[in-house]
Amino acid sequence: MTEAALGGKTSLHATAVIHGEIGVLILGPSGSGKSALALALMAHASASGVFGALIGDDRIFVRKAHGRLIARGVGNMAGIIERRAAGLITVRHEPATVVRLAVELCERGRRWPRMPDDDNCLLVSEVTLPHLALDSGRSACDQALVVHERLAALAAESPTASGISLEHSAAVHKSGDPKFPPAQSRAGA
Repeated sequence: MTEAALGGKTSLHATAVIHGEIGVLILGPSGSGKSALALALMAHASASGVFGALIGDDRIFVRKAHGRLIARGVGNMAGIIERRAAGLITVRHEPATVVRLAVELCERGRRWPRMPDDDNCLLVSEVTLPHLALDSGRSACDQALVVHERLAALAAESPTASGISLEHSAAVHKSGDPKFPPAQSRAGA
């Protein structure tokens, strides 16, 4: 499908979750462990006492809105995720999130460089996101810990960087139409 056919949305072969108040977009080829990482992140969130939910598995629609990346799952697959060797299961879910981190898994058998580039960002639908490259050979639990550490670092770097209050976040989930102030007017920007 083209971006025009999706009403300005781009379709990605990806999985997305909310961990705390941060949306995480998980990219990678088939079989790289996107679903396993999403399940591990949601379990880690639950064990840590923070909110965690699935946005979508296998197909994510993204669009740029006021300098931010909004991710949505496929409506008729809400809350459904594949757990290898168990099949499709139902988990807590939300319809949309503002993505603040892109995690990219490599193909099985390949490895990323040990040290990331100085400018470790990824451009998705004209939005530059912090990027975390993880080897698919690592366990999903280990990957989830690395993602959690990166999310904690992002929050510590700029706790108001998103410029999104919980009320705005709730508005996205209820109406699906975010009414955020432009990214340029954020505190510290």
